[in-house]
Amino acid sequence: MRALGLDVGSKTIGLARSDSEGLIASAWEVLERRGHESDARAIIERVEREHFRHVVVGLPLELDGREGRRVRAVRRFLEVLEPKLAESSEPAIVHTWDERFSTAAAERTLLEADVSRSRRKQKIDSMAAQFILQGWLDSRRSADDRESDGRADGT
Repeated sequence: MRALGLDVGSKTIGLARSDSEGLIASAWEVLERRGHESDARAIIERVEREHFRHVVVGLPLELDGREGRRVRAVRRFLEVLEPKLAESSEPAIVHTWDERFSTAAAERTLLEADVSRSRRKQKIDSMAAQFILQGWLDSRRSADDRESDGRADGT
């Protein structure tokens, strides 16, 4: 179960990808934004080439959980991406994931690794996508574990 994670910003889109078992997310690359249509084509190209079955898009919710301006911008992009993904030669399911602290976590990780400021700037978006995707992968695994536990004890 290959999955692609996206951290959609106003200037860039950070990408992360999972391993073939859907257990581990890795930072992958950063795309410069060129407009919704062009960005969607770039994502679909990667979905088709890498055979991703799931695309996990971070939703930048406000701290109190509300959807603000940034979420609306991501949803506008999804309105372009989702139908194109459904029609592609490798249709993928789109999921959204609360990304409230992904960029801060990525920044903290890079600082702890003593990565230079210029290198952090290059890596931050793909690492944020990695945190988004890993959170989604972990939540799926937890749900699968709960289901198997329930079957095991007859509940």
